[in-house]
Amino acid sequence: MTTQHVRPGRSGPDTASGVDVSPFKPSLVKAVFRDVTSMHVSRSAAWAAASVTGTVLTEIIDGARRAAAEEARKKLIPGDLLSAIDRNVELEVGAKWYDHSPTFKGLTGVLYDAEGGIVPPRRRSRSRKASAVVGAHRFEAGVKELLRSQGVTAVPALVRDLDGIASAFLTDLARDAAMVVREGGVKRFGSVSLAMSGESPPPPALEDSLRCLPTRRRGDGRTVGRDDILAATTIQLFGGNLRQRALTEAREATQNTAAG
Repeated sequence: MTTQHVRPGRSGPDTASGVDVSPFKPSLVKAVFRDVTSMHVSRSAAWAAASVTGTVLTEIIDGARRAAAEEARKKLIPGDLLSAIDRNVELEVGAKWYDHSPTFKGLTGVLYDAEGGIVPPRRRSRSRKASAVVGAHRFEAGVKELLRSQGVTAVPALVRDLDGIASAFLTDLARDAAMVVREGGVKRFGSVSLAMSGESPPPPALEDSLRCLPTRRRGDGRTVGRDDILAATTIQLFGGNLRQRALTEAREATQNTAAG
């Protein structure tokens, strides 16, 4: 499915080109980055990160919408989210949220120590500092915009899960982007190809995004730029349609801004 981002009230850098933009505002993106790194985040990097997050959430909501449609429902429930992820492994993002959500309880497995005893789950932090969990509510408005754009609503528990997944995903994206800046490029990466048993895997794309972004060629060591976000996206999303779409839409969303 081609994602259909909604248009927020405030115009963005791509308004003139007619490209739809993410409902996650750059100011929100920068707030998440401040929780992770002291590096400066360029304007184009903020728009790119917002676009990637919007693309990912749109695809997750679309998968849940399809699951609900099979039961003739337009109101999404947590079970629809599980169905979407079960049908498309590319949607299994923002995994740090899973430990905090009743929806995913029991799906992350039981941990055992060296002596075979069950390791109790970690308690939630009481820190006042914002995190992927504490700050998840910041994404509610954007999530509801994406739901409306697909003609569906969701029960509060699912809205909370989508908030949390968006927050955890963007937090991980910020960490990886900061790592790209520190290390001067993508140092560790791999590629995953999906194929049915007995079938040959599809040939690699002619323009593999990982090959395009292994080395950081511009910017300084104190600023996260657009290309750093694109490189981080290749780390967060393995080789598949979702990653290619996220990269393409992020480039379109920032085509009228400096690469940072």
